[in-house]
Amino acid sequence: MQSWSDTPIPAVPGTGPPLRLHDTADSCTRPVTPGNTATMYVCGITPYDATHLGHAATYLTFDLVNRVLRDAGHEVHYVQNVTDVDDPLFERANRDGVDWRDLGTGEIELFREDMAALRVLPPREYVGAIESVEEVVELVGKLLASGAAYAVEDEFPDIYFRTDATEQFGYESGYDRATMERLFAERGGDPDRPGKRDPLDALLWRAERPGEPSWPSPFGPGRPGWHIECSAIAVNRLGTEFDIQGGGSDLIYPHHEYSAAHGEALAAGRRFARHYVHTGMIGLDGEKMSKSKGNLVLVSKLRARGVDPAVIRLGLFAGHYRADRMWTDSVLTEADTRLRRWREAAAVAAAPPAADTVARLRTHLADDLDTPAALAALDAWAHDTLEYGGADPAAGADIAAAVDALLGVRLR
Repeated sequence: MQSWSDTPIPAVPGTGPPLRLHDTADSCTRPVTPGNTATMYVCGITPYDATHLGHAATYLTFDLVNRVLRDAGHEVHYVQNVTDVDDPLFERANRDGVDWRDLGTGEIELFREDMAALRVLPPREYVGAIESVEEVVELVGKLLASGAAYAVEDEFPDIYFRTDATEQFGYESGYDRATMERLFAERGGDPDRPGKRDPLDALLWRAERPGEPSWPSPFGPGRPGWHIECSAIAVNRLGTEFDIQGGGSDLIYPHHEYSAAHGEALAAGRRFARHYVHTGMIGLDGEKMSKSKGNLVLVSKLRARGVDPAVIRLGLFAGHYRADRMWTDSVLTEADTRLRRWREAAAVAAAPPAADTVARLRTHLADDLDTPAALAALDAWAHDTLEYGGADPAAGADIAAAVDALLGVRLR
């Protein structure tokens, strides 16, 4: 699947410090330890609606991770999926009276446009569920052969993953059984499906139903389950024990817990990813922003109103990526004011030297993406520049290059 257009990264003298990120499974912030090439998998959209600010917050977070890793001297092998065949897509297409393929194609294109406008660095590999079906079939076959999966005896012989197939199941979320049961039912699971050995066993392969798309397989026609799609795409491109698996905090369980377990069941128990990194939720008017609540703020509509995408970036960076936070008109206004001041300061003929501010910017971002502190460092430089001036004619260009490279915000 085609990704979106790339964004050039300006050269910034020197290299940034090693990145430290909070790991959900270990409940602590610790160093990311990649080799020359850092490997990262981030769960993509199910394309049944437009990109909202919750999506943007997630992809901007991992855009920062990508930029900080590159600034520290690593290449980055970034993989992202698109769940372009799934129940929510069918339901929305039926509601609107359109073909589900056409709906998906249109929303994927709008997502690409939003990501390009936000200057998100594109993944090296952008992979749809449909194009990975053969990979899923192969992985499901291996899980069946190993005894980690089974087919229910039913008119529709769906295939399920055994929750007890890995000894470490549950380590990523750390949730107890009661919490897992509640979230499994709320987030796409089917605990009451007759024939399952355990209510928490997760669907790997959905046997063909009338009116639904299907693909051939040795175990009968059908289509992939949600979690196995990400397992197959990640394992086949990054292997197991890749550096970072990322997404929103609502994916911790069941999606990331199961996608990791599927991969680990065939990898001698090795950890699926070295770091599990999750972003907080974005709310509006005191409530989580979600399609079901109908309170979405769409990136495309903000852009249509003439909002500079850089303002959206700065508005979302004003809070820490792991925090649940609200989007308000004041957040947008403050981000617009900040951008204007930075641009004004970067255009001054001579300003205070940039080296110390660039060093602080790098240090704050390497410390679990501390964007509030990073923005404050740049605010201080802009204040000093506009209030007192300076003697360095190259400082504005140096700051602009660093802000572009590290925060993805163009000042000039």
